[in-house]
Amino acid sequence: MMVVGGVIGGGIFVNPALVAQRTGSSSELLLLWTIGGLLTLAGALSFAELGARQPQAGGSYVYLREAFGSLPAFLFGWTMLLVNFSGSIAAVSMIFGRYTASALGWPESWAGALGVAAIVLLGGINAYGIRAGAWVQNLFTVLKLLAVALLVAVGLIASGMPSAFHATSTVTMPDWTFAGALLPVLFSYGGFAYLNTLAGEVRKPARNLPRALGLGMLGVLIVYLLVNLAYLKALGHAGLAASATPAADVMASVFGSTGARLIAAGIAISTFGYCNIALIGSARVFQAMGADGAFFRSVAHIDPDWHVPRRALAIVAAWAVILSLSGTYGQLLDYSTIGDWLGYAAAVAALLRYRRLGLGRDSAYRTPLYPFTPLVFIAMVVAVIVLLLVTRPWQSGLGLLIIAAGIPVHAVWKRRFSS
Repeated sequence: MMVVGGVIGGGIFVNPALVAQRTGSSSELLLLWTIGGLLTLAGALSFAELGARQPQAGGSYVYLREAFGSLPAFLFGWTMLLVNFSGSIAAVSMIFGRYTASALGWPESWAGALGVAAIVLLGGINAYGIRAGAWVQNLFTVLKLLAVALLVAVGLIASGMPSAFHATSTVTMPDWTFAGALLPVLFSYGGFAYLNTLAGEVRKPARNLPRALGLGMLGVLIVYLLVNLAYLKALGHAGLAASATPAADVMASVFGSTGARLIAAGIAISTFGYCNIALIGSARVFQAMGADGAFFRSVAHIDPDWHVPRRALAIVAAWAVILSLSGTYGQLLDYSTIGDWLGYAAAVAALLRYRRLGLGRDSAYRTPLYPFTPLVFIAMVVAVIVLLLVTRPWQSGLGLLIIAAGIPVHAVWKRRFSS
């Protein structure tokens, strides 16, 4: 539930249209979603071994610290706090607000308040233990999958429109390469690493982490392919490329405005579940940083009754609320994309060093086809980053500046705590 809920957010309801704009046929589009899923599965299987070797709260932060030292680990935490974790919660909470208002027929001007209320509510629920947060995650992941199942059923079965596989889109953007079309696919598959931040609270992590990551990502891949097949069956490749809201268009084609409101409720559920897992996972990273002295040590405090890092939760939730109210969170997320994927690649690279140095406890689980699997994933991320630098130099450059700004901060922080 954590893996599926961390990956399936709002992207699958929007990004397929963007992929269709950058491809020339339905078969090419489906190939991209398959390749993206398999490449991300390679990263998830590498994270599975890391989690089994080092089942501690903190995930990538802990792996980077042990494999490469305090600076790379600090830069990861710095970027995650300022932009990635809190920024993604802020952005997705606003999507939740918009679709909740749409589903209930409320004014769109209420979206901001609904998004903030979601963050505050989830922060309060998770303050009462991992069981409370896990219960919410399980419930909303099931509801999310039911919404996706409804969308797939309507698109593949109820839709009366012709099959999509006979048409070639005329909306193709020739200036985008095959890899450029893969970008929105990869972004839709992100989020699988949230489970590793909770590794210290997983029962039998050496067995359950690999199972959850492997089966979870395979499940997401199947779901994403089915959703795209539904879009193509209902709208055709050209229709999908021209749609701004493909999920709503598919539902409206059969059920009219009622169908559009139904899928709006499904998207609201999906984004609410994503915000929950992002909040749970990010708090554990800052808890680990506080325990190391790489962040305020008080943040490492675990509530003795509920066994939750309440202060870390409060900081993440508060900063996410501020970003959502500032109106700049979307821009911050653009800047942070490169940092997000650099963090994935660096953590997977840590596995290579773990193996070479014998770090972490011995685990029965080994990444399949090692070292091919982690090397393919790292190569994919490097290619994405290079493409971002070429196609979006301003946003990517600012993302690198945010990361680089953490270097002097780390030096000052280290002197302060070593004195």
